[in-house]
Amino acid sequence: MLYHLLYPLRDVYSWLNVFRYQTFRAMLAFLLAFAFVLVLEPVFIRWLKARGVKGQPIRDDGPKVHEVKRGTPTMGGLVIVVAVIFSTLLLADLTNKFVWATLLIMIAYAVLGFFDDWRKITHQNSKGLSERQKLGWQCLIAAVGGGFLMMSGFSTDLTFPLFKEWSFTLGVLFIPFVALVVVGCSNAVNLTDGLDGLAIGPVMTVATTYAIFAYLTGNVIYSTYLGLNHVPAVGEICIILSALFAAGLGFLWYNTFPAQVFMGDTGALALGGVLGFIAVLVKQEILLVVAGGIFVLEAVSVLMQRYYYKMTGKRIFKMAPVHHHFELLGWAEPKIIVRFWIISIVLALISLTTLKLR
Repeated sequence: MLYHLLYPLRDVYSWLNVFRYQTFRAMLAFLLAFAFVLVLEPVFIRWLKARGVKGQPIRDDGPKVHEVKRGTPTMGGLVIVVAVIFSTLLLADLTNKFVWATLLIMIAYAVLGFFDDWRKITHQNSKGLSERQKLGWQCLIAAVGGGFLMMSGFSTDLTFPLFKEWSFTLGVLFIPFVALVVVGCSNAVNLTDGLDGLAIGPVMTVATTYAIFAYLTGNVIYSTYLGLNHVPAVGEICIILSALFAAGLGFLWYNTFPAQVFMGDTGALALGGVLGFIAVLVKQEILLVVAGGIFVLEAVSVLMQRYYYKMTGKRIFKMAPVHHHFELLGWAEPKIIVRFWIISIVLALISLTTLKLR
């Protein structure tokens, strides 16, 4: 809204021409979202406690050291989502279809996560919605997003990192492909959210990586030079990602070990879903496997554990997701968190090197 109110006044006040630049508005979105979460997250925590809302239930089969976390307020990711939406509405170009599609995906997944969290809290168990219910709604939301992109003329070509000339037209398979990317990323982030600050760190590194991709892909000069598929107007997404990074940074202030609040499915499903959708928008879906390698590791560890146990009756890991395996090996929680962050940063840098390796 500020963009639409102030930028038209540039002929009267020349300094307002700075609102033309996505980088400037992204910086403002960063500062605004960071301040929003830093100020309002503790207010939200106090409000939950004052209302007598019960805290996060802990898995009965989880590590015993997590018992001390029982009752910690959850759904803190709601403040992140609201901060991103608020900052985007103020500073992004609201005539941009990609902005609205991304925000709606985030809101839809946040609502789904909220119902899952609320059910866990009210029933005081860690089950929430059934897997079928959750997966069904996730697929539907993602399919609607993919259908919208197809109807709006979005390219259904699948491109490959490192190879300029390689592409594959998905056609009608584009919608299930979008669902696979978005739902997969959403659930992977949710599985990663098991230790204090573990998920939000990689979320921020992936958001930074894709903010760079969004800016370059939306600029015809840079995208042509780097051999990227140019997507007109997708550069506005970097404002959303800047706000997401900053909101995550503010949230980490309260979520760092020992956590005062948990993200909950409200935040994890929404942030994972929106990162997956943005990967589709900037035509870097495959690279998400590298940039979001921590999320992939966590999700794959769960799948391996589940199906190997069904086939053999034995476990590969002491416990899945894999961060619990390291806990049961005796690693301190902060050590696991920081090492996973380090790996995430390295993977993000590796994914960015592909910009010059095409």
